[in-house]
Amino acid sequence: MAEHSPESSAAAASASAVRLLGPAEIRDLAELLGIQPTKKLGQNFVIDANTVRRIVRIAGVTADQVAVEIGPGLGSLTLGLLETGARVIAVEIDARLAGQLPATVALRTAVSEDVEEVPALLRGQGPAPLTVVTADALAVSTLDPAPTVLVANLPYNISVPVLIHFLEHFASIRSGVVMVQAEVGERLAASPGSKIYGSPSAKAAWYGDFRLAGNVSRQVFWPVPNVDSILVAFERHELPGTEDERLATFALIDAAFRQRRKMLRQALSVVLGDSATASARIEAAGLAPTARGEELTVSDFLAIARTA
Repeated sequence: MAEHSPESSAAAASASAVRLLGPAEIRDLAELLGIQPTKKLGQNFVIDANTVRRIVRIAGVTADQVAVEIGPGLGSLTLGLLETGARVIAVEIDARLAGQLPATVALRTAVSEDVEEVPALLRGQGPAPLTVVTADALAVSTLDPAPTVLVANLPYNISVPVLIHFLEHFASIRSGVVMVQAEVGERLAASPGSKIYGSPSAKAAWYGDFRLAGNVSRQVFWPVPNVDSILVAFERHELPGTEDERLATFALIDAAFRQRRKMLRQALSVVLGDSATASARIEAAGLAPTARGEELTVSDFLAIARTA
């Protein structure tokens, strides 16, 4: 896992203003690096500065925070985060993109005469504002400093596993906003009883409260994706149980939604041993064995796990 922590080149006597990327700059950078966006890596680059600032605003990022960004790509959102004065840790799997990002940040930082308008981090005071970690996000379990907010345009194909992974490994993350495929975002924020409530909904609810925070036009991406995107915001809450209880609860959630049409006593029999044992434990948790997974909250699944 490689890291780059470049110091700001601006002198303390001057100030730096961040210039966000537009469509022309994004395409120029891609051409410079010889990059053709691929579906395999979920590369759809944001080309609209207003959308970037909207995401950062909804996330409530401030200068005293450490923001972790997953999949920064060519740097659109990275620059928007740096504009707030926050320290940014960018996790990028593509070595070409990771290597270019510090240079892009340096090039998009212009000297200004008004020192007061620009956060101190971008004037060369304090720690380096940007750290780039070249790694698969699913393999990252430690970061220094510890991130406090997660803001990312997550690759469509791995958005839920990456989000859950970071919530699991970084208790320091207290809030965040992620841009994901609309269908995925709606599931993350779904409540029990709805048709789209499922495993991602229940697992996400273990860590925090999730809500939909706005739709995103396909036209703000290059290349234009074939699906709609949505913003999902979250606030972390106190964990409802221990790590062992989480593992047991998640195993029940997976079993329940693997066969979501079946009653709980049947769906959970694979994990709990047999239908009779499953029925007894479900009843011991104060729930009906004839219920289905989509009716249960994460607390209900935890209650079943605790009957062991």
